[in-house]
Amino acid sequence: MERDSSSSDEDDDRQNLIEQNDTKHHYSPPPAQNQDQPPSTFHISVNDFHLDTIRRRFLHFLHNKRCLFAILLPLLILILFFSTDLRHLFSFSSDLRLDSLSSRDRMRESELQALYLLKQQQLGLFTLWNHTHTLPLPKSNSNSTSTSNYSQSDLNLAVLNQISLNRQIQQILLSPHRTGDSSEPIDVSDPRFGFDTCAKVGQKNKNERRTIEWKPKPNKYLFAICLSGQMSNHLICLEKHMFFAALLNRVLVIPSSKFDYQYDRVLDFDHINKCLGRKVIISFEDLLEAKKNHLHVDRLFCYFSLPQPCYLDEEHIKKLKSIGVSMGKPEPIWKEDIRNPNKRTVQDVESKFSSDEDVIAIGDVFFADLEQDWVMQPGGPIAHQCKTLIEPSRLIMLTAQRFVQTFLGKNFVALHFRRHGFLKFCNVKTHSCFFPIPQAADCITQVVEKAGAPVIYLSTDAAESETSLLQSLVVLNGKAVPLVKRPARNSAEKWDALLYRHGLEGDSQVEAMLDKTICAMSSVFIGAPGSTFTEDILRLRKDWGSASMCDEYLCQGEEPNFIADNE
Repeated sequence: MERDSSSSDEDDDRQNLIEQNDTKHHYSPPPAQNQDQPPSTFHISVNDFHLDTIRRRFLHFLHNKRCLFAILLPLLILILFFSTDLRHLFSFSSDLRLDSLSSRDRMRESELQALYLLKQQQLGLFTLWNHTHTLPLPKSNSNSTSTSNYSQSDLNLAVLNQISLNRQIQQILLSPHRTGDSSEPIDVSDPRFGFDTCAKVGQKNKNERRTIEWKPKPNKYLFAICLSGQMSNHLICLEKHMFFAALLNRVLVIPSSKFDYQYDRVLDFDHINKCLGRKVIISFEDLLEAKKNHLHVDRLFCYFSLPQPCYLDEEHIKKLKSIGVSMGKPEPIWKEDIRNPNKRTVQDVESKFSSDEDVIAIGDVFFADLEQDWVMQPGGPIAHQCKTLIEPSRLIMLTAQRFVQTFLGKNFVALHFRRHGFLKFCNVKTHSCFFPIPQAADCITQVVEKAGAPVIYLSTDAAESETSLLQSLVVLNGKAVPLVKRPARNSAEKWDALLYRHGLEGDSQVEAMLDKTICAMSSVFIGAPGSTFTEDILRLRKDWGSASMCDEYLCQGEEPNFIADNE
C-alpha cells in the first residue's frame, strides 16, 4: 500500500511540475511575517527554487526530443549519402546473392556428376561380381579350378579401377567446398591402400608364354610381301610373316627398299638374329647376291584370294620383275577376303602352306587372323631371349632417350593425336573415333590428372590451329599442361646429334619411328583408336613392360558429342 501511495504522489508531482513549466514565474521576496504568525506551509526557499528550475528545464528538453530527432535525422541521411558509395553497397549485396546461387549450382552439378559415377561404379562392381562369385573356396589338396576367366592380375586391376573411381567421386563431391581461389586438389587418398593408380601392368613369366621355336631349314626361304597402308601396317605385316616363317621352318627375306620401305634405317635385323641365336632373317640384297642376281619365287601361295589373289596387283608384279624377281602364277589356297578374314589355326597354316620348294611367298598377310592369343602375348609367339623382336634401331633408341632426358623427364603422358585424313575414316565406322577438340581436351585432362604428370608429349599430324586450341584447353588445377612436340633441328641442341651424324636427319620414317619410341617410353599413353601407329606403340609398351593401367584410347568408351554427316 505504501508503494502505491508513493507512486501516486510521484505522478502527481510530475504532473504539477509539467503544468508549472507552462506558466511564467516572477520571483518576489516573501512578505514580512509577524513573528507571532506561524510560518506558511507554502513558503519556498531560494535554494529550492533553483533546483526546481533546473529540473523543469531538463524535463522540457526531454519533452522536445522528438523535435530534435526530426531535425537530426535528415542531416544524418545527407552525411551518409555524400560519404558512402551506395552503388558499391548494393553491388556487394548482389554479389553475395550471386555467389550464393553459384555455390548452390556448383554443388548440384557435383552431386549429379557423382551420381553418374556411382552408377558406373555399380555396373563395374556387378561385372566384377559376375566374374568372381563362382570362384571356389580354397581347400587343402583340392584340384578344382575356377570357372572364372579372371586372372589374379585382372582382379587386381578391376579392384584398383573401382578404388580410383571412388577417389574421383570424392573429389567431385568435395570440389564445391574449396575455399577462396585455391586451385589445389583435395587429397582424399587413403594411405592404407598404398597403391599407384597408373602402375605398370604385370607381365607373364617367360615360362608361361605359349611359343614356337623358329628353326629354319637350310636354304628354305619365305619372301615377305607387304603392300597394305603405311609403315606401321608393314611392320605388323612383317611380324606376322615372322610367325609364318617360324611355322614353316623358313628364313624370312626382308623386301628390297626399291619395292618397299628401307627397313634397315629404322629396324635392327641383327638384333633379331641375336635374340634367336641363329640366322632367321636375311636381306633381299644378300639373297639376291647368293642367287647370282636372279631370284625366283617357286610358289606364290595366296593367303587372301579377295579382292585379288595375294593382294598383289599387276603394277607391283612388274616392279618385282624390275628388281630381278620372277614368280609363277598366284595360287589362292582358300577363299579368304581381307574385308572379313576367318580365324585360322597353326594346323591350317602347316597343312596348306608347307612345301619343299626353296623360295615361296604368301602375299600380304596384314589382315590375317591367325592365333591372336599367341600373337598378342608380350614378346610375341616366337621363343627368344629378348623383350621383343621387332624394335627400333639402336640410334633411334638412344635419340629418344636423349629427347626424354632433355624435354620430358621420367613422368610424362604421351598422346598420339591423329587428325589428318582421320575425320572421314572415323565417320564411316559404326562408332566414330574423331572427337571435337574441346571433348578431346577434357578426356586428356582426366588421364593427366590420374597420372600426375606435369607434361604431355604430342605426336600428331594435326594442323597448328588444332594443336593451339588443344593446348589452350588442357588445363589442370588452373594451370595449362604443356604439350611438347619435337622441335626443328637446332645445332645448339645435342639430343638429335646421332641422327644428324649418321645421315638420318629429315627421313620421315625415321622421325615416325622416333615418335613411336618416345611414346613407348612414357608413363601413360593415350592412343588414337583405329590407328596402326598406335597399335605398334602399344605392342612396344607391352613387350618392354612399360604399359600402364592408365593406358587407353582417346576418350575411350565415349562417342563424339557431334558427328558430321557422310558425303
